[in-house]
Amino acid sequence: MNFMALFVLRIWLDDRPGALGAVASRIGAVKGDLVGIEILERGGGRAIDELIVELANPELVSLMAREISEVDGADVEDIRPASDGMRDVRISALSSVASLMELTNSKDFVSELVGTVIFDFESDWSCLLRPKSQELLVASGEVPTSSWLSAFAEGIASIDKDGEAQGPGDVAWAPLAGSELVIVVGREKRPYRAIEREQLRLICRIADVRYSELLAKSVG
Repeated sequence: MNFMALFVLRIWLDDRPGALGAVASRIGAVKGDLVGIEILERGGGRAIDELIVELANPELVSLMAREISEVDGADVEDIRPASDGMRDVRISALSSVASLMELTNSKDFVSELVGTVIFDFESDWSCLLRPKSQELLVASGEVPTSSWLSAFAEGIASIDKDGEAQGPGDVAWAPLAGSELVIVVGREKRPYRAIEREQLRLICRIADVRYSELLAKSVG
């Protein structure tokens, strides 16, 4: 049985017919197999795609990057080894939400939520806080100070009441509005893209409902 190394490629492409096909052809030229595609962002005539590629030999990564760069309008932003079992981000997101919904204790829930967003978004740090009181409920990784996080969360919220303001590229956030809490995540390696920010907001919308239910049960 041949061992296949799995990699995630984040690439910029001209948003035109045939561009992705040309990239796939270059991947095939180095005996790579394209097994997953996600469009992260589109706009201004450009698209940012994330591709999951199997390679027979990890040493072919540099050659594959050079091949892709030969495609007109294609630029490689990042290549990294894929997380274990990573093939379909939709399945991964549903699995994370299902695991959260199965929890029956509010303290376990908030810890799991912070851990989930660290893993799903391959972040360096994550935290759950109550901005109004600068209370840091749960944190993982080297998070900024609670005063900075609270100022950031309240500043972003004041700009956009719908939760769509982004802030810096290396930080993403989402409210648990019913609980007056905010999740904030950060990573240095690459910016968060539009679809990742939207996924985070949706996870937190679901989490907000479940967390409110767990708190009500604990009081009752």
